[in-house]
Amino acid sequence: MMTLGNVFTFTAGWQEMIMIALYFGFMIYIGWYAYQKSTSNIDEYMLGGRNIGPWVTALSAGASDMSGWMLMGLPGEAYSAGVSAAWIAIGLTIGAYVNYHVTAPRLRVYSEVSNNSITLPEFFANRFRDQTSILRTVSGLVIIVFFAVYTASGMVSGGKLFENAFDINYYIGLFVVAGIVIFYTFLGGYLAVSLTDLFQGTIMFIAMIIVPTVAIITLTTEYDVEPLVRLNELASINEISYLSLFAGVTFVTIVSGLAWGFGYFGQPHIIVRFMSARSHKILPAARRIGISWMAIALSGSVVTGILGVVFIDTTSNEIVDPETILILMSQVLFNPFVGGFFLAAILAAIMSTISSQLLVASSSLVQDFFRPIRNLTKKKENKTDEQLDKMYVTIGRFAVVLVAIVAIIIAWDDESVILDLVAEAWAGFGSAFGPLVILALHWKKMTRSGAVAAIVTGATTVILWTYVFDSFGTGLYSMIPGFFLSLIAGIVVSLMTQREITQDMKREFVRTTEIVKDK
Repeated sequence: MMTLGNVFTFTAGWQEMIMIALYFGFMIYIGWYAYQKSTSNIDEYMLGGRNIGPWVTALSAGASDMSGWMLMGLPGEAYSAGVSAAWIAIGLTIGAYVNYHVTAPRLRVYSEVSNNSITLPEFFANRFRDQTSILRTVSGLVIIVFFAVYTASGMVSGGKLFENAFDINYYIGLFVVAGIVIFYTFLGGYLAVSLTDLFQGTIMFIAMIIVPTVAIITLTTEYDVEPLVRLNELASINEISYLSLFAGVTFVTIVSGLAWGFGYFGQPHIIVRFMSARSHKILPAARRIGISWMAIALSGSVVTGILGVVFIDTTSNEIVDPETILILMSQVLFNPFVGGFFLAAILAAIMSTISSQLLVASSSLVQDFFRPIRNLTKKKENKTDEQLDKMYVTIGRFAVVLVAIVAIIIAWDDESVILDLVAEAWAGFGSAFGPLVILALHWKKMTRSGAVAAIVTGATTVILWTYVFDSFGTGLYSMIPGFFLSLIAGIVVSLMTQREITQDMKREFVRTTEIVKDK
């Protein structure tokens, strides 16, 4: 049921419900399929056995990256501010492209050369021969803390979608989304997450092409409205330059938007996709697929938000929450079955990111906390390797539930702004891990102490900059001071602790370089 005129209201009918039910059913089926195919040991459960091809690698990285932000947060920003909202999208696209070149090949090879590391903290510990577990513990804590916030942003998106599209209580929507994601992640692990991401990334891509295209056709043919002309007229009325990249933004705003690109180097749920690839040789193909997907989808997201300004004006609607503009347009423009498909696309964006984050956080709990503690406290091992693998997979499954519960608690505030939650977590990971990942992969003089200094400096700077000093009133995104202070700390402390570098570390670095050169 829809109401046109004045404030837009929408309650999903049976057609939309059928499409959502089919989508949920398919996600559950993938979880069950992956459970049967790839959960016999911890390597399969957490990394899919390092046997993922270029299409799944690319679309899984893209879908787990974009989340509900691409289909709700970014269109909402574009609806409110115009093309100037695209600075974040531009920064992300550039950052992702550079990440595929700088991080992907060496991380895929190095993580396997360095004792077959299957989590980012485990890679750091193996790369720097950390016998104290300090590095693994500190990086694991950062992952759990910031992923709790990041996962909560997805939960908020899911709650808002059910509240606006189905007229269902926000908290019920929260539990429905969380429940489905927990189910297929709990069962199928990394393979389930990657395969669902492939499907979800595909329908997200379709949505971001079809919605703005049909909106333009509808406005020009049915309403005899030229979108660009009307946008300029509305710009004068609303005093917002919708079609200008620079109007209404400051230098700080532009730099802060572009700085989102630095975050890619430190996002565990994205770079783990590189670690799971079948070979470093498939990554160039994955890069071409992934960046094309990203550039087109983000462009469609911005265009959808801007067209929403004209669409709302032309159809005499009002919208309370700009982040629901895609929901409005998809339900007004399309047949209920197609509209249900687009609601599924929004759910796909939300759920693909939640599942990836849950899996990475749970893998960190198992590999970086439970396993080391057990090895320290248990004097004699009485379990076979097969029994240990089954035990770790089981614990990993329950860790998924634990992290999800914490995220639900954080997401309980239904007034939370999606983009704000994402920005905080993105900056946290980008600053704590980004400089360290780059230095660990490309600088042979990096040390364990330098790694700890980089993580602590980056994470602490983001927290203080955001919550204590409120960016000193500048509005500068915390990623900028966090990333560069972390980089400086890592380099300076490493130069002071060169004695920590061993011959094994040097040999691994050289071996990685040799393998990467073999294209």
